[in-house]
Amino acid sequence: MTDSAVEIIHDAIEHQFKVNINEKCAYLAYANMGDRTIDCYRTFVPETLRGKGIAAKLTNAVLDYAEQNSLKIIPTCSYVEKYMQSKGLI
Repeated sequence: MTDSAVEIIHDAIEHQFKVNINEKCAYLAYANMGDRTIDCYRTFVPETLRGKGIAAKLTNAVLDYAEQNSLKIIPTCSYVEKYMQSKGLI
């Protein structure tokens, strides 16, 4: 799997960033909390896709989205929280 093979889709209706690989769906779910804030509350990567950096790509996508739209992120999901800490964002 190359980076070019990973196409992250923002599903604004379902409030998810997701990627489909080999008929498996990985996603990062968020809730719109109002006041320009989103709560990233769940990241899921199917077992067969784990260890390939997909959760990081999903998290980067939501961070880019938040930055482009001047949104604050509440990292309820432990993965998102640890990722943001590792990047010095919280």
